[in-house]
Amino acid sequence: MENFLWVIPAAPLAAFIITILLGRGVLKTQAHWPGIIGVGISFICAVLTFFQVLGLKSGEALNNHLFTWMNTGSYTFDTFQLNVPVTLRADHLTAVMLLVVTSVGFLVHVYSVGYMHGDGGYYRFFSYLPLFVFSMLMLVLANSYLLLFAFWEAVGLCSYLLVGFWFHRPDANNAAMKAFWTTRVGDIGFGLGTMLVWTTFGTFTYTDVFAQLNDRVKAGTISHNLITVICLLLFCGAIGKSAQVPLQTWLPDAMLAPTPVSALIHAATMVTAGIYLVARSWPLFDLSPGARNVVAIVGISTAFLGATIGIVQRDIKRVLAYSTISQLGYMCFALGVGAYIPAIFHLVTHAMFKGLMFLGSGSVIHGMHEEQDLFKMGGLRKKMPITAYTFLIGALAISGVTGLAGFWSKDEIIVGSYHAGYPVIAVLGLITAALTAFYMFRLYFLAFEGRPRYDQEHVHPHESPLTMTIPLVVLAIPSLVLGALIGWPPDSGAIHRFLSKTIQSTIVEDAHGAIATSTTWTFGIISTLIALGGILVAFSMYLRLTPNPYKLGDRLHWLWTFFWHKWYFDEIYHAIFVKGTLALAMACWAFDRYVVDGAVNGVATVVSRSSGRLRRVQTGFVANYALAIALGAVLIVGVYLIARGDIFTQLFG
Repeated sequence: MENFLWVIPAAPLAAFIITILLGRGVLKTQAHWPGIIGVGISFICAVLTFFQVLGLKSGEALNNHLFTWMNTGSYTFDTFQLNVPVTLRADHLTAVMLLVVTSVGFLVHVYSVGYMHGDGGYYRFFSYLPLFVFSMLMLVLANSYLLLFAFWEAVGLCSYLLVGFWFHRPDANNAAMKAFWTTRVGDIGFGLGTMLVWTTFGTFTYTDVFAQLNDRVKAGTISHNLITVICLLLFCGAIGKSAQVPLQTWLPDAMLAPTPVSALIHAATMVTAGIYLVARSWPLFDLSPGARNVVAIVGISTAFLGATIGIVQRDIKRVLAYSTISQLGYMCFALGVGAYIPAIFHLVTHAMFKGLMFLGSGSVIHGMHEEQDLFKMGGLRKKMPITAYTFLIGALAISGVTGLAGFWSKDEIIVGSYHAGYPVIAVLGLITAALTAFYMFRLYFLAFEGRPRYDQEHVHPHESPLTMTIPLVVLAIPSLVLGALIGWPPDSGAIHRFLSKTIQSTIVEDAHGAIATSTTWTFGIISTLIALGGILVAFSMYLRLTPNPYKLGDRLHWLWTFFWHKWYFDEIYHAIFVKGTLALAMACWAFDRYVVDGAVNGVATVVSRSSGRLRRVQTGFVANYALAIALGAVLIVGVYLIARGDIFTQLFG
């Protein structure tokens, strides 16, 4: 099977080529079929790959060499030969990511048939979507940092195309540009980190880099400070792509993309690329406590910030966007405290329930005729029962209610943080969990329960077609049971045993021994009570109006305003970077106009005016010319005599 790893990314690539060439003229309304078939083939191959990887021992992987991208031969750069093979590599971590990308990708393709029906860019949408899947699959199958970086940029390009899909809308174009340029900031660091990896180790390949680490650290040929710099530069890429503080501002605006894009790219796949990058680089981060502390602080800050902003949003997709930022923060600080496997566990469960909720929000928007304001909904459960009940499952899962998928993964992260010696992060994680339960059920109650707040004469909500509701039901199943199936017993479930063959270091256990059962149960009870408390507060405020959220908002207007303005990150960035860039551009323009152009134009003016003056001596009269010659001769003789000094002798004896 390893010789056929290439089929996994090749199938969606072929779908892209077929659709972009034939979609507009031949396929037309059937342009979705190449993408569905191509990603479906990828999913089947990913499942087969998973079962083959299941039989591998620790440290083993499937490899499929395709071709050599760059090879300098005998020529060396600073004693290193540049050799970059394009080889697909599937180990246990890769196998998990392949299942996530292909399963959610396939369901999103099916869902999009109903959601995008009748859109003028139908074929274009179904060409971009498999192109993204191809790029994401190549990212996780890459065997080297350079190849990963190449497809890291490719998924960024696909995100730009899909966020700006409705290019006739200025706000969508602005959002696409914002997403593209904001993530580029982090990618600069990632690119520098990739270069530093090569100059340090002489290779980009993961296995070769990791094989050198411990021996060279012990020998003293690599300092811990250098490893820390490499880790922080690589993490810059994760900050941008996974929307971590301070580069989180692009993700909410990216919700202007079609909802299937939000479910696939901005919930389940692309935004988790940064988490995958850090998890893939765990041997480097293992040797750098300083870098891990930075990752942990950034992660918990992002988790808390996203949750606080989410509690005041009115747009249904923006609530989910800030929820995504918050949950990515959970994964990030899990990596920072050394809980690598719980971070990937949460990545998997989050892909299921967040993909479910994004697709559920799309179903609501479709049924409400493009309405996205939560305060113009209400009572939709009776009109859209499948959407409502599946969304409820997703909301319970992300809130961490006992038994559902999110409970198992989120609880492991919080317990791991406490056990690893980060009690403040654990407490903030619990507070964030309470806020998560509150704002997710605020969303649910405002949208699906209570009295209708929409114009019932002109708006007639209806359930979505089967192509949209079947993916909701399919994703609701893992949101219910996946956590228990692969996460029980805690810290030693199926996913732990599987991933431990690739991620062989668990700092949480190394530092303090195995986590006590009593600690796990204590945090499990606390997190459950917190989740239920958040749900009850949302129920009381938005269905019982006790306390009245509107009066409470008036009393805490300053805090509400602070959260509504997203901690003023956008305003600060606009003042510093946008206005600063414009001011710099105006200064450069002024310098160019008044100094550079002024000098050039000044010379031209002097020459022009001098020429105008000089041409007046050309009168055309011979007498004038003779006089000029005589005066010139006298002037020359005078200058000559002055130079010799004889003129004074002639004049004064």
